[in-house]
Order: sequence, then structure tokens, then C-alpha cells
Amino acid sequence: MDLKKILDDFKADRLSRDQAAELLAKLPCESLDFAKLDHHRRYRKGQPESVFCPGKTPEQLAAIFLRFQEAGSNVLGTRASQEHYQAVKAVIPSVEYHPVGRLLTLKLTPIEQRGLVAVCTGGTADIPVAEEAAGAAEFLGSRVLRCYDIGVAGIHRLFANLDELRRANALIAIAGMEGALGSVLAGLVANPVIAVPTSVGYGASFQGLAPLLTMLNSCAEGMAVVNIDNGFGAGYIASQINLLAIGKASPGAKNRC
Repeated sequence: MDLKKILDDFKADRLSRDQAAELLAKLPCESLDFAKLDHHRRYRKGQPESVFCPGKTPEQLAAIFLRFQEAGSNVLGTRASQEHYQAVKAVIPSVEYHPVGRLLTLKLTPIEQRGLVAVCTGGTADIPVAEEAAGAAEFLGSRVLRCYDIGVAGIHRLFANLDELRRANALIAIAGMEGALGSVLAGLVANPVIAVPTSVGYGASFQGLAPLLTMLNSCAEGMAVVNIDNGFGAGYIASQINLLAIGKASPGAKNRC
């Protein structure tokens, strides 16, 4: 149940004081046998809960999504499998699955997408991580521009999109191999760049360690780096930057504990 609904029902005498107190006590954190659900994240952060799906059985994930639905909350699942999707869909038919980015989305309230985040990849093989980043940013209220396969092996492809990229309030540069895209992009645009190393590449890329070190050692100003293959983390940060840039910071930013 939503916090505002509890207060409205109490004010309208549809709930007694004891009933309202009992419901309010359950709101911040609901304990299941296998998880503790944070129903107050949307009030603290201004964004709905995100659930990391690996390590959870399909039945566990379905139970988690069902409880968030009953609480009236949007919820995002990351790294979800087809089995996860089928289990959640069996109890919540409206849930959506985005197979490339492996995202599960439950949208009980409309999401208005504003501003602009640009998501760029060095190559086509980086697109799964990019779709995780783009889908997360869109779920969190940002409009997304996708520019894929514009890496340094054919840098003219980046230049062809540069005017459009410069209009983004935040940019995400996703690359494996040597991971040079972030440095090049950060040297060409004025707004923040979030670099994401991917585990794409031959043996000496060490499953993403080589591009991670390249990005961490970059001399380009205005670039931050997240962990290997962490599209969700990049999408979340980019969306925060974007919403701040357009003056639409989340309510949680104004009401911190």
C-alpha cells in the first residue's frame, strides 16, 4: 500500500489509528523469508526499487515483484533470464521483458522521459551492456539517444554523430577491447561522460580488465568509470545527472533524511 493512500484513508476515516499504524510499520522494509523489500526507496531517492535478479529463483523473483505491485510501486529487474520473466509474467501479466538488456520492468505509474542521455558503444558486441544502460535510464525518466558501433577503429562514425551527442546532458561510453571510446568522447564534449568497460575482447583484454584500466588511467577531463559490464550503474548515474541538468531532480533529493 502507498504511504499517501494510508494517510488519505486515515484522514477520511476509512482506517482507524491502529490500522494505519500497523500498515505504516510495514512500509519501510518488508521481510520475506529470503529478502527484505525496501518500500521507502522511492521516497528517499525519488526513484523506484531495482532488483538484481541473478541468484534469485524464478519463484523468489515473482514473489518480490508481486509484493511491489501490491504496494503500488514501479520496479526494475536487472540481469533477468527468460525463466525469471516467465515466472513473473505468470503472476503479473503486465510485466515487460527486454531480452537484449535483460531487464524486467513493471510500470504501474506512467514514466515521463525528459532531457537527454546519450548511450554510445565502441562496437556491436557491446550492445547488451548498452541496452541495460539505456533501458535503466529510460525507466528512471530520461530520454535516451542510442549511438552504437562508433568506436575508434572507424572514428569517422563518431564524428558523424558528434553534433547530436553534444546536446546530451550526460553521455555513456561503453567499450571493450582497449576501451578508448570513453577518452575520445570525453575529449570532444562538454558534459559528463560515464565510461563502462565491457568483457568483450580477445584474451589479453582479460574479460574487461584491460579496458577498465584504460578508462581509469584516462587523461580526459570529466569522465567517471563504473565497473565492468555495469550498464545499470551507468544508466542510473547518467539519469541523475540528466534530471539535475533540466531542473527535474527527484523528490528524494529535496527530502533527504
